[in-house]
Amino acid sequence: MARHRWTDFARDAATQTRLALPIMGAQLALVGMGAADTIIVGRYSAHDLAAVAVGSSIWFPALLFLSGVLMAVTPHVARLYGGGRARELGAYLGNALWLGVVAGGLAAAALLLAERGLAVSGIDPGVCRSAAAYLAGVAAGMPAIGVFQVLRSLCEGLHDTRPILWVSLVGLAVDAPANYLLVFGGFGVPPLGALGCGIATGLAMWTMTGALWLYVRRAPAYTATGLFERRWRLRRAPTLHVLRVGLPIGLSLFFEVTLFAAITLLVAGLGTTVVAAHQIALNVSTVLFMVPLSLGMALTVRVGFARGGDDPAAARRCAANGMRLGGFLGLVQAGCMLVGAEYAVRLYTADPAVRDLAVSLIRLAAFFQLSDTLQVTAAGALRGYEATRSIMLITLPSYWLVGLGTGIWLALSDLPPGPLGVHGFWIGMLAGLSVAAALLAWRLRVVGRAAAA
Repeated sequence: MARHRWTDFARDAATQTRLALPIMGAQLALVGMGAADTIIVGRYSAHDLAAVAVGSSIWFPALLFLSGVLMAVTPHVARLYGGGRARELGAYLGNALWLGVVAGGLAAAALLLAERGLAVSGIDPGVCRSAAAYLAGVAAGMPAIGVFQVLRSLCEGLHDTRPILWVSLVGLAVDAPANYLLVFGGFGVPPLGALGCGIATGLAMWTMTGALWLYVRRAPAYTATGLFERRWRLRRAPTLHVLRVGLPIGLSLFFEVTLFAAITLLVAGLGTTVVAAHQIALNVSTVLFMVPLSLGMALTVRVGFARGGDDPAAARRCAANGMRLGGFLGLVQAGCMLVGAEYAVRLYTADPAVRDLAVSLIRLAAFFQLSDTLQVTAAGALRGYEATRSIMLITLPSYWLVGLGTGIWLALSDLPPGPLGVHGFWIGMLAGLSVAAALLAWRLRVVGRAAAA
């Protein structure tokens, strides 16, 4: 029996990893685009760098919310594909593409209106104007991202994740030189600063969408869906399905990213050394988070595919083995962070005070790697079951009540054990992620048993 379980685990882990590796590469390419933007604009001027930082704090949560809503397409595609019903996808996907355009247009409108909110935020007016210009450039690409996310979900649902990697690399290849040209100027183009960075980001979004569109349009594997054989239109039933499954995903991602933004704002009052160390540790954790996030997205496909094949036992086995793989990965990453913290920090700063504090935060972050990996893996499996409302209901109180509440108490309060400064916020994140991991794992077990029954 033990040997049989090990064989099942090895097979499921290999399949999940094979699906996840291209997704992981694509996520890292997107992180690379953000890093390129920061480096290029930072060399242009501190003013424009501040504007891009302010603008990114607005459009990135909007992007995650938009992408999360449209992630509802992935488990549905995987389920129909697993059940041999790919032909039924045409009308659903056409509807989803229209929904992506509409949702992207609404996100673009929100970014264009953000200048009014920035005007009353207390930020320097010049920075606000530059941030609004940057957001206008990014807004031009939001409808494209809506279409891109639907096409990406289609590729993932059909177990074809490699094109996502290649398209993301194409986006990175366009973003970096376009940023340099538009920010600094050249070849007849005036220097545009933050506005140029926003235009380059929007251009990269359209390039990625166009490249993935051409692939899906021409690859033989996608003709079976009938996507391009019928007129696309918005219909009530598939739209409600995407919103019912996708809105909780989008809100869950929004809760998480805004939690880290809120903590960063609270840390800002503790001094520049603390802010710099916190930002370094957060950046290292974010890069490492791409690995379990990709495994969770692959697990969504695996569970959805098994459900489509009317094999609830296989779906439950995939979810359980995915959690085991996530636990193993979390322990490995924790060990790497404990051992390699000093080496990683040297890449960011030579300031001894910042370096020492950042190393202590990264080593503290190592202790929530297991919780973070397990919670994102369990959420991925629950998305495969399309049980997304429970993710939202669990993550909101876990992140904001337990995580932020504990962090404020430990970091700023005079109550025992006394104000711990920035370390208190990171301990609060550990508490919030641990509660989320435990509750999501419990919910996954309940949902899996109910489906098997």
